Amino acid sequence: MPPKLLINLILALLAASVTAAAAARRHPSPASSAAAGGEPVYLWPLPKNFTSGSLTLLVDPDLELDAQGPGGAAAAVAEAFERYRSLIFAPWAHAARNASGGYDVGKLTVVVASADEKLELGVDESYTIYVAAAHGVNSIVGGATIEANTIYGAIRGLETFSQLCVFNYDTKNVEVRHAPWYIEDEPRFAFRGLLLDTSRHFLPVDVIKQVIDSMSFSKLNVLHWHIIDEQSFPLEVPSYPNLWKGSYSKLERYTVEDARDIVRGKGYPKLWPSPKCREPLDVTSNFTFEVISGILSDMRKIFPFGLFHLGGDEVYTGCWNATPHVKQWLHERNMTTKDAYKYFVLKAQEIAINLKWIPVNWEETFNSFKENLNPLTVVHNWLGPGVCPKVVEKGFRCIMSNQGVWYLDHLDVPWEDFYTSEPLAGISNTAQQKLVLGGEVCMWGETADTSDVQQTIWPRAAAAAAYVESVGGHICPRPGNNRLGSVTLFQMPAESPWNRCSSSHKLLCSASPNQSWFMLHSVNRELQSKDRHRRGICLHTPSTVPTKMVSCQF
Repeated sequence: MPPKLLINLILALLAASVTAAAAARRHPSPASSAAAGGEPVYLWPLPKNFTSGSLTLLVDPDLELDAQGPGGAAAAVAEAFERYRSLIFAPWAHAARNASGGYDVGKLTVVVASADEKLELGVDESYTIYVAAAHGVNSIVGGATIEANTIYGAIRGLETFSQLCVFNYDTKNVEVRHAPWYIEDEPRFAFRGLLLDTSRHFLPVDVIKQVIDSMSFSKLNVLHWHIIDEQSFPLEVPSYPNLWKGSYSKLERYTVEDARDIVRGKGYPKLWPSPKCREPLDVTSNFTFEVISGILSDMRKIFPFGLFHLGGDEVYTGCWNATPHVKQWLHERNMTTKDAYKYFVLKAQEIAINLKWIPVNWEETFNSFKENLNPLTVVHNWLGPGVCPKVVEKGFRCIMSNQGVWYLDHLDVPWEDFYTSEPLAGISNTAQQKLVLGGEVCMWGETADTSDVQQTIWPRAAAAAAYVESVGGHICPRPGNNRLGSVTLFQMPAESPWNRCSSSHKLLCSASPNQSWFMLHSVNRELQSKDRHRRGICLHTPSTVPTKMVSCQF
């Protein structure tokens, strides 16, 4: 369920870069999902354009990085390359290297045109990849080359290159099949998000990092971190140090340095209209808005990104009418509780904008007083379909999270619905299409905790990612590959929880044997889980039907 507090401060945090492809909402035609030989293309999501051949190239375990261009020297490029190399090759690959050589791809050239590392909404994530045999007769390009305008495009290109690399269990070599490859790619939407709710169930720091890490496998780029709700508030807010007394326990808190929080207003009772009326907060009190300002100010110092979600959904205002001093305040101003709701939202927006945040609000605010919302407002749809067309018609930007198709805690929603949901449905005007930032799948935390959050998110979130990233993408677990991708902008520790997990072709693996986990086998197409009460999905792609999947339950 979405939050019930008017002031559920939710941080929209970019988890990997956001794209400059806002102008390229629809690709003229989706790329074919088959390689030149007619076999399925095991790339996720499917790139915008590509061509392939019929050769198989051997990749040297001692693959070298040749970084070029103004941005090639960035530490993020080198770190990402090392991380990808560790994901592509087994630890013993170097020792088993053929001393006589004979490798077709021994160097990966990464050319980055810009040294600007600024991360913001609209940053360019486009990239181009060339892969051909060194000194090959069919191509003037030898080895592998990634070209990008920014380091973020280069990182996306490294993700795709890693998916081209397949381990051959017979020869024990890493191969690039169907070469030569030419890939040209850019995301379809600027906003490709995942909401993670840590207010209902505490999630340790390493689990949150695992989620961020796994998002990059599907090229999801925005972590919408639902930090504050009525259940808890363990985040350290220096301006108001008593707030995190609302945590579940002292062991379930996050420091400013952790920046991983759950939220509640227990530390300052003056925020409540009365002891019996704890939500929404006291609209009559200047202290309420001082606290909001303090929280947003402290968050601005921690998170240098543009979007801040101010909530505004499911607000029960009857509590205000039942509180004498609030009722008197309303009477003196000739205001109804609906007027007070608008006053609260708009005042919170003003505070956020003054702190250089872009306010995001749930769609109830648009439905109730669209004519009063600040023009910078991003309206977040969740109640159902048909909202974004109305939003963009009024000139606002919109994010789609229709609960009927993109709520991950709704376990009865099949992958097909996640896969086929169109954020631009009902919007034919090109200018209005550009106002749709993208979509976001939501992992609300009432029924998921550390033991099962990853297997509740995946693989259905990947089905949605294919649609917001690229028209024509497909879920296709590739033999010899055990993940959907890798690399995160935050340069998480090299010991990624999604590293290769033995020879059974596991697609997704948990780092901890004590945690509930699931894995997708490309060998036996079987999903296994310790949590037998959860609904699972097995993804199977017959070679004759490259864009279809078969779901199974346990």
